[in-house]
Order: sequence, then structure tokens, then C-alpha cells
Amino acid sequence: MARISVRSAVAVVALALALTSGALVVGGGPGDDGAGRSTPAAVGPAAPLDGLRGGDLDRGVEALRTRLREQPKDFTSWATLGTAYVEQARTRGDPALYRAADRALDRSLELRPGYDAALAGRAAVAAARHDFRGALRHAEAALAENPYSERALATRIDALVELGRYGAASRAADEADERRPGVPVFTRYAYVRELRGDTASARRVLERALDGATAPGDVAYVATSLGQLAWRQGEYKAALRHCGAVLRADSTYLPALECRARARAARGGTAAALAGLRDVVGRQPLPGPLVALGELYEAKGDLARAREQYRLVDVWAALARANGVDPDLDTALAEADHGDRAEALRAARAEWERRRTVHTADALGWALHVNGRDEEALRYARRATATGFKEAAFRYHRGMIERAVGDEAAARGSLTSALRLNPGFSPVGAREAREALRSLGGDAS
Repeated sequence: MARISVRSAVAVVALALALTSGALVVGGGPGDDGAGRSTPAAVGPAAPLDGLRGGDLDRGVEALRTRLREQPKDFTSWATLGTAYVEQARTRGDPALYRAADRALDRSLELRPGYDAALAGRAAVAAARHDFRGALRHAEAALAENPYSERALATRIDALVELGRYGAASRAADEADERRPGVPVFTRYAYVRELRGDTASARRVLERALDGATAPGDVAYVATSLGQLAWRQGEYKAALRHCGAVLRADSTYLPALECRARARAARGGTAAALAGLRDVVGRQPLPGPLVALGELYEAKGDLARAREQYRLVDVWAALARANGVDPDLDTALAEADHGDRAEALRAARAEWERRRTVHTADALGWALHVNGRDEEALRYARRATATGFKEAAFRYHRGMIERAVGDEAAARGSLTSALRLNPGFSPVGAREAREALRSLGGDAS
């Protein structure tokens, strides 16, 4: 995709939002796992801030600002405000709020050096910017002050997962479960199990978390996580049931809207899926839903609209970089599939040097493949599937690479596995997987 300056990016977003009557949102989302073919998981599930969402969160921020004008030395409120800014940046999506979070957290620590809530807030900011080494460092500092800090325990798990240290992440999840059992820990515990291929345990943990959740934000978050897990396993009816329950309570909850749209697309409900994804990207134009919407347009032959969505991924990346967020992993696969292949390889290599996870291995393998370096690509594709993580896109990528190196038997196995796991994992990718499988003499039905 063409590089876009930050000034141009703002103009493009403003135009796109004027056309869609949407609201600009740039940032991560709870359980935003990039379930589509072109965007991998940037972070594990992120729990809501004390159950606050939308207007409740915004009102809470305003109340904190008012209090701090009256009590400027209230270090507790400064720390709470900083952490609330991180959540607001994620849900509403202005990445400039990370800088506001920095200022609030720095002020808290000036007033009370070593304050664990402010250190945990710093960890959350670092994780939001994809600085996972920094997130781990700040989380450990917070836990040294308060071993029971729920936010620090949760962010430590996130950081270890995103650094590819899965054994340590599993131990951290066990420790967090002992110290502070609750929705933030349970959802991360489930994600660590899923990364190991144990989807049954992940589902049980999430179901248990849902049974114990009482705050509306927690219920919505966990139910959507269950829907996303079901979608990744090709269980579309279950995905629709979980996400539908969320949307009956809150019709604006974006993660559930996206999950429902993906499940509808996988079942052939293209019109409803398009409407749902347009709603999502109108308010939250992130790489995952942008590419999913683009691929739906592409699959129905509307290439002009597809290109519009792919181009906005570049807009998001430019704005993210301008505010200290590393977008390489989020954009590498989008570039490989729909843009600048050389840029895809650069981004994937850079991310691999920073953190070696199954997602970065998959991104690097695929970027090498589209650049014609299949022997090298296969090593990373194998590494991406080595933990047992049940992700159809990974198996599809591996199968296409195996086909390119001439290992037809292995390619048939990988492509068959991808389509059996989640036959609607991507409107474009699933179609290409079926075509490749037929060319290899496999059963693509």
C-alpha cells in the first residue's frame, strides 16, 4: 500500500468518516484477536477498566479531571486518570491519549514515588504501544510494590505472551489466578491455554468467568470472548449465540458486532456481514475489521471498495506511529496480501527481531512466501503452528508455502486442516485455500 503522511492520513480519515458518518477510533479492542486472514493478534484479551465503558468511562474521566483541579496533589486520582486514558484510547480510540496517560501517571509518581497503581498504569501504556519489554518491566516494578495488583498481574501475562515466552506466561497466569482470581485474570488464563491448543480448557475457563461476572461490562467482554473463540473453531452458531446475547443488552458493543459479522459472513450472510462491518469500521477503523470488510467486497467483485478499506490500514498505521504505537505486526499481513510486499517483509522482519511469537512467525513466513522465498518461509510457518494453536489462517499459510516448495502431501494436509477447522476464516483466503486444495487433488467441499 502507498505510504501516507500523517497529515494526509488525517485528511483521508476525515473524508472516510464524513462519508460514513462514523467516529474515528484508532487503538486496540477487548479480545481484538485479528480473527481475519490479514491481521494477527497484537495482544491478548484486554479487560475493561473497572467495568466502565463508553459514556460511563467518559463521565468518570471528567469527574477525575474535576477532582484534580480541586485536589491537584491527589496521587491516587492521577494514577486512576492515567489508566482511564489508556482504556479511553482503546475504546474510543484517540492514540494521543497515550501521551495524556503518560503525563497523568508521571504526575502520580512525582507525588508518590513507587506507587503501584501508577506503575501498573505505565505497564498498560507500554503494552498499548506494543512495547512489551517495557510493559513487563513496569508490571514487575508494580508487583514488587504490591504483589496483588490485578492490573499488573494481567499486564505481566500479556507482555509474556506477546514476547513469545509462553511457558513463563502460563506460570504467570497460574500465579495471578492464585492471587487475584477474576475476569481480567480468567480471560488471560484462557488465552494462554488456547495458544497451547487447549481450546476445551479455554472454553471452560471463560464459561466459569461468565457465570461469575456481574458487571455489565464484564458480562459483555467475557461473552464476546466466548463468541470469538467459537468463531475461530468454526462454531458459527455458538458464536452468533454468544455475541447475539451481548448485542441484545448493548447493540453498540463493537467487539460483539465484529464477531457477529464474521460469523454471518462465514455462513454466507454477506449482506448482513457487510452492514455489520461497515458499522464497526465507521466507528473503529482498525486493521482487523478493515481487512475483513475489504475482503468481503473483494470476494463479491467490488474491488474499488475493497481497495478503499485496505488503504485505510495505512492511515491507521501512520496515526499509530505518530503516537508511539508500533504497528508492524498489525500491518505486515495486510501489506503482504493487499499492498506492498517488500514493506510487508520489512515490517515482519522488524517485528520478529522484537518478539518471537507464533503470530510474528506466521507473519514473517507469509511475507517471505509472497516475496518468493519459500524455503526460508517454511521454517517460520512450521514454527507458527508448533504450539498447537488452532488458527485456520496459520494452517492456510503453511499449506500454501508447502505447495510452493513442492510438498504436495503436506500441503493437502495443512489446507484440509485449515478448512475443517474454520471453513470461513477469510472470504478471500478460504476461497484460495479451496482452489489450491482442488489443484492438489484434495477434497475442498
